[in-house]
Amino acid sequence: MYTVNDVSEMLGMSKHTIRYYTDQGLVPSLQRDKHNNRLLDETSVNWLIGVRYLKNCGMSLSDIREYNELCLIGNETIEKRWEIIMNQKKSTAEQLIEVQNRIKFLDDKLTLYEKIITNQVADSTNPSKWDTAKPEVKI
Repeated sequence: MYTVNDVSEMLGMSKHTIRYYTDQGLVPSLQRDKHNNRLLDETSVNWLIGVRYLKNCGMSLSDIREYNELCLIGNETIEKRWEIIMNQKKSTAEQLIEVQNRIKFLDDKLTLYEKIITNQVADSTNPSKWDTAKPEVKI
């Protein structure tokens, strides 16, 4: 059996995060000693690893809780678990597109600044110098 301190060192997770996840019911195999201290076995460590991976993929704690509950039920929930993971993948793909759009915006902004720096165009990025009569201002 491991303590929260042991698992924190083992997994590189903060003690606070481990306690929070266990308090949220995300580690169903958690045990307690006579002083109510958390005790974790190998299975508990596996649950924490799974929670960390799903959380790092952007999954909400409520979705992770649902996923874990389905795992505990067993094989009859495999299709539902597949659906949860597929939905998370779709969400992550959408986030990737948004990040790519942000990068394009920043690339365009850098290109504009390079043109401003090399005196190819006037500075149109400073709001204090915008002509409010002109509706099209390149930001």
